[in-house]
Amino acid sequence: MNSTTNTTGGAARGAPTQSQVPMFVRHPLFRPLAALAILLLIDLLLIPGFFHIEIKDGHLYGSLIDIANRAAPLALAAIGMTLVIATRGIDISVGAVVAISGTVAAMLIGGTMVMNNGVPEYVANTPMVWALCAAMGAALLCGVWNGLLVAGLGLQPIVATLILMVAGRGLAQLLTDGQIVTVYYEPFFFLGSGYLFGLPFSLYIVAAVFSATFLLMRKTALGLFIQSVGINPVAARLAGLKTATLIFFVYLFCSACAGLSGLMISANIKSADANNAGLLLELDAILAVTLGGTSLAGGKFSLAGSVIGALIIQTLTYTIYSIGLPPEVNMVVKSVVVFLVCISQSAEFKTMWRRVFPARSKGIAS
Repeated sequence: MNSTTNTTGGAARGAPTQSQVPMFVRHPLFRPLAALAILLLIDLLLIPGFFHIEIKDGHLYGSLIDIANRAAPLALAAIGMTLVIATRGIDISVGAVVAISGTVAAMLIGGTMVMNNGVPEYVANTPMVWALCAAMGAALLCGVWNGLLVAGLGLQPIVATLILMVAGRGLAQLLTDGQIVTVYYEPFFFLGSGYLFGLPFSLYIVAAVFSATFLLMRKTALGLFIQSVGINPVAARLAGLKTATLIFFVYLFCSACAGLSGLMISANIKSADANNAGLLLELDAILAVTLGGTSLAGGKFSLAGSVIGALIIQTLTYTIYSIGLPPEVNMVVKSVVVFLVCISQSAEFKTMWRRVFPARSKGIAS
């Protein structure tokens, strides 16, 4: 009786209940979209001409276009990481896969200058199609390795992918002798810095991967199966799901997305830098996924939220650089964001919040 009275009294004092909170506020994408909107508002106030977009040589140019273009590799990595985290896993080898994929493509394509009727022309050492297939094949082999260790041998995901995180980047450095491999073949550059219908071509790649993944998760039972594994893998296995196969698939898919990211990064900088390409990209991908609303505990996930999270991270980076703050500030801000996200997903924190604010906790249901 007393508890009913207290709850009613709390509602009477104006504390919002779940039914009183507007539906759009309860939408899973509200928080990441609100965070992105706040960042864009800050940019509008601090960076002159931030929203200015102009057309040059038939292409759109501006800060917003630049942010979207630079966020594309991270968005791809985040899409793959989303499915891994949805199964209670983690993949910290994403950056190494990026380095391997970019290195293989750059080494095979290379580029040799020949004279064609007195005009210098660069020719690929290996047909670009075969080079791209080899690079993606290398990325898929990385996914097979991670999948076998996690799904086959039952290793902890962070331990299994840590092996490839260290060995993979070392392998890429061995292939290049620690040197930067430069590419002299213009068609390859189109993947990272080309334009199609006025927009960066990288955005079309992200849109294609996102659309295919979204349809696969929503129009087939695969999305439900992945959620089931993330919520309770034992119950999912007892229900007849092939949990090992599903886990193997998500690691394979994550490495494929990382391989595409490596190709885009290598094409954008026109070279392969095994030492720095994709460095710490796995951490940004994990942060993007959590910012998008996917729980690190597994289960429900949001592909759209992960893409928005990638845009948030790139916008934050652009903002810090544009207003003249030291680059080190970016790492500090990211660490604070990671801390707040982890705290917000903590069951103990939620319990403590409900005890301190028993009436208001209904209005901020996680």
